Formats: sequence, C-alpha cells, structure tokens
Amino acid sequence: MSDTDKRETPRPQAQRRGPMQGGPGGGPIRMGGEKAKNFKGTMKILLGYLKQYMPLIFAVMLLSVLSSVFGIVGPKILGNGINEINEGFWRQTQGTGGINFAAVGNIALTLIALYVLSALFSFGQAFIITGVSQKVSFSLREEISRKINRLPLKYYDGVPHGEVMSRITNDVDTISQSLNQSMSQIISSVVTLVGIVIMMLTISPVMTLIVLLIMPISFGSAGAVIRKSQKHFKDQQKFLGNVNGHIEEVFSGHIVMKAFSGEEKEIAKFNEYNEELARAASKSQFLSGMMWPMMNFIGNIGYVAVVIFGGYQVISGRINVGSISAFISYIRSFNHPIMQAAQIANVLQSTAAAAERVFEFLSEEEKQPDTDRAVNPQNVRSCVEFKNIRFGYKPDEVIIKNFSAQIKEGMRVAIVGPTGAGKTTIVKLLMRFYDVSEGAVLIDGHDIRNFTRGGLRGMFGMILQDAWLFKGTVMENIRYGKISATDDEVIAAAKAAHVHRFIKTLPGGYEMELNEETSNVSQGQKQLLTIARSILTDPKILILDEATSSVDTRTEVLIQKAMANLLKGRTSFIIAHRLSTIRDADLIFVMDGGDIVEQGTHGELLGKKGLYFELYNSQFEGAG
Repeated sequence: MSDTDKRETPRPQAQRRGPMQGGPGGGPIRMGGEKAKNFKGTMKILLGYLKQYMPLIFAVMLLSVLSSVFGIVGPKILGNGINEINEGFWRQTQGTGGINFAAVGNIALTLIALYVLSALFSFGQAFIITGVSQKVSFSLREEISRKINRLPLKYYDGVPHGEVMSRITNDVDTISQSLNQSMSQIISSVVTLVGIVIMMLTISPVMTLIVLLIMPISFGSAGAVIRKSQKHFKDQQKFLGNVNGHIEEVFSGHIVMKAFSGEEKEIAKFNEYNEELARAASKSQFLSGMMWPMMNFIGNIGYVAVVIFGGYQVISGRINVGSISAFISYIRSFNHPIMQAAQIANVLQSTAAAAERVFEFLSEEEKQPDTDRAVNPQNVRSCVEFKNIRFGYKPDEVIIKNFSAQIKEGMRVAIVGPTGAGKTTIVKLLMRFYDVSEGAVLIDGHDIRNFTRGGLRGMFGMILQDAWLFKGTVMENIRYGKISATDDEVIAAAKAAHVHRFIKTLPGGYEMELNEETSNVSQGQKQLLTIARSILTDPKILILDEATSSVDTRTEVLIQKAMANLLKGRTSFIIAHRLSTIRDADLIFVMDGGDIVEQGTHGELLGKKGLYFELYNSQFEGAG
C-alpha cells in the first residue's frame, strides 16, 4: 500500500491548546480551569504508573525533608549568633569581656554547612524527580504511539488529528511538568510549614498564636483569588485556541484567501479573537498578580503585630534580640509554603484533567486483533468477491445496503457513480480499513478477516487522488512502497511511471530533499511519485482512486500507457469521475445509494441508456 487512507468527510478544525501560563507569583503553573471529571479515579491510575518508581520517590521525599529541615533550623542558629554578638558587645561596653569571635565563627560555619547541605539535598531531589517525570512521560508517549496503530480508522473519522496530537504533546507535557513541580513541592511545603510553626513555638508560643490567627485570612484570600481567576484563565485558554486555530486555518488556506480577496475579513476576525484573548488575559494576569501583594499585605499585618509585641517582650527581658530576629525570619518565610500549597492544588487539578484525557485515549476501543491462523497471501489468487455487503460508518446510517459482485483474476473493474454513492467505501472495505457490518469480502474464497492486516494490505497497491509524500529524498519517498528495494529497482519503477526524466531535472535528482510541506514539487509531480511508489510494490491487486486527476493531459497519456503494462495480469479497481478514462475496463459497476444499479462494459451500459448513460453524457455537456 503506497498511500494513506482518504477520508470522505471533512475534519473539524482542532483548536490548539495554549502554552503553559504563569501562575500566581510567576510560577510555571497551568491555570486553565480545566478540571477532571473523575479526579480520584484518574489520580489512582496515574499513581499506578509511579509504582515502579516508588524507591526513587521515597528518596525524593527523604531528600526533600532533609533539605527543608536544614533550611528551617538556619534562622534559629543565626539568632544564636546574633545573641552571641549582642552579649559580647554588652560585655565589652561594661569592661567584663568582649565578643567571642570563635563562637561566632563556629556558628557561621555551621550555617554555611547547613545551607550547603540544604542546597545539595534540594538539587538531588530535583534531579531524581525530573528523571521520574520524564520516564513516566516516555512510558505514556510509548503507549499512545502503540495505541495509535491499534485504533480503528473510525476513531480518526470522528476525532481531529490535532486532538490526538494534543494528547501526545500538550497533555503528556502537562503531566510531566506537574509531576516535576508537585511531588517535591508537596513534601517541602508541608515540612516547611510544620517546621516553621514548631520553630516559632520554641521561641514564643504567644507570638506564634498571633501568626496562626492570620493563617485563615491568608488561605481564604488565596482561595478567593484562585476561584476568581480560574474563569478568566479558562477563557484565556479558549480564546488562545481560537487565535491559534484561525492563524493555522488562514495560513494553510492563504492561496484561497488571497484569490477571493478575503484579507480584510480574516483580519477583522483575527482582531475579534485577539481582543477577546487580550481581555481575558489582562483579567487573569491581573488577578493572579494580586496574589503576592495581597499575601504580603496580610503577612505584614502579622509582622507588625509580632514586632510590636516582640519589642515589648525584649524590653521586659522575656526574650532576647536574636530570638526576635529568628522569629521575624520565620514570619517572612511563612507565606511561601502557603502559596505553594495553593498552587499545588491547582496543578493537581490540571494534572488530573490532562491525565484523564490521556487515559481516555488509551482506553478507546481497539480494532479486532488479527487471527492466529492467518491465510498465507503468497499462494492466494487475486479473484475478489463481495457477498451481500452491508455497511455504515454509523450504525444508524447505512451507506452500503446490499452489495454483491464477483471479480475474476486479472479483471479491470471500474466503479463509478455520483458523489456519496459509496465508491471509496467499497475500497476501504476491500483493504479492511473497516470491517463490514454484514456479509463478507472474499479473496480467492478466503474471508479477508482470516488474513493478517499486514498480509492483506501487502497484496494491494493503492494510488489515491490525494498524493502523500513525506520529508525526505525522492528516492526514500518512492522506496516507501518497498523498503528493501535497491536503487536500481526504484529507478526502474520511476521509469515505468514515466517520472524518471523529470526527477533527473531536479537539483540533486533522486537525492533531492522534499521539504515538510512537499511544496518544492508540483501536485502533478507528487502524483507521479506515488504512482512510481505503487509500481515498486508489484502488487497482486491495484486500486486507483482518480489517480490521474492531478496531472496534465500529456502526462496522463504517458501514465495510462504505463498503467496498461502494470495492469496486465492484475486485478484492478479504478474509481473514476472522468468516465472517458475507463472505457477499456472489463467491467464497470455503476453505484447509487450504496448499491450496484448497473454493471457491464462501456458499450453495454451506454446501450442501456440508464444512469451511466446520463453520467457519461453530462460530462461532455459540461465540457461544451
């Protein structure tokens, strides 16, 4: 098979999800407002992916605890150093001694050692958790990649390509980055918050109570801002998707837009989307930007209360200066874990939403597995039978109602009919892109469901109206039909398709690199290359779906001559709209409404003066 399956229905335009937005305080946090339908169930599945990494996760937890603990005790020890300097200063002023610089030096060295160890432990846990999150992402992408090949084509008929790509890229990236942030931050936030409270209690229970009374106000304010900003961040993601989708649509169809002078209309539409995005973004960023100032304001209230009360305690001799200094340091650090906790709660919602989308994709119904006792296609003749076929892409919309036909080996069969008659659907059933609802498709008496899909499709060569090429050399694109083919075989196939001459005129010839859009060759040249690719496979059965529609008349004549040689001894199915190209067919099926309404040779069908007669003559009337 030389080309991808062609869809009969247009796909909806996929909206691309926007980039990760900055959270409150500037952290890289998704505030998209998208929530999982089943948070607990999704997180349970995600934890299943983490089970194999539990030793590493425990190591992260231990390192995070140690890093937080060493960071927390620092201010208390620093307070001891301040007390030592303060007491030494008073001894010096009273002439009873001086500052014990050895003790101060030891305290300084201890602080340096603590902070260095805290940084090393923090680096270690970040290194490990990054590895774990990337391994989980790798595993998920690998599963999605395998799943893509196991899904039936009906799934892709109902889901845009961009939606599948979004799950592979954006959603998996969200999971990875969220795991990277949240796993270590959850632990460090809890440890830091608890540790700070304990250290403050050891200094002054009364001042600690003052700070704790401020905590509900801090949590309430953070929650209120997050709830208010959620809606605007959700709108921002939605409008960003509209902008991206509009740009992609206009870019891909810019020739049509230019041809119909639609620039002003498209600019006006873009401006509308852009203004909506700007409004939502300004509101969301303003609200998220209020978080830190609000938290700082509330924290400063507690700070002022502690300073006043603490100053009174120092004057009355109940507490020393170093302890007050340490307590103030803890107050300054107190809001940070609260902010982290608020951010993590939102991160986990986004993680669950992204994971749910990925797991929904992984749980989609797969196509039926190949049979264990498959027919060997090597010894199978190319006679085909359609036996009472009934099929619809949806159960309630039947397209093929009762199709039966017998095609002998080596016959050239043309399938014609008005748009929507079911012509391409017959080919899809023959290639087993879809399984029939009722009846059977037989090749040499064997139901095609008794072949492996790879073995079945290896018997076919397929040339579609929409030529598909990929980024690579001309040689690689032709060889795609038969990876093991030698250069000489590729060149011979190109000559048989009358494409060798034009390839030699290209810069680099067969080694010329096609770009990602394959726009450095014309549409007709693309078609010629796909024909050469199909010739290279030397198939038993050939399918041509309006294969010469994209080439000029002179090239079409050359291709028809090449096809005449290629079709000898091969069963072939030709779907044609230009009926003049199938006059030499051995048998013509005229389809309408999913059934064969006429069949026969070109001359016989013209003599019947039925639907084929009308179709054939309407083309010449249109030409006149």
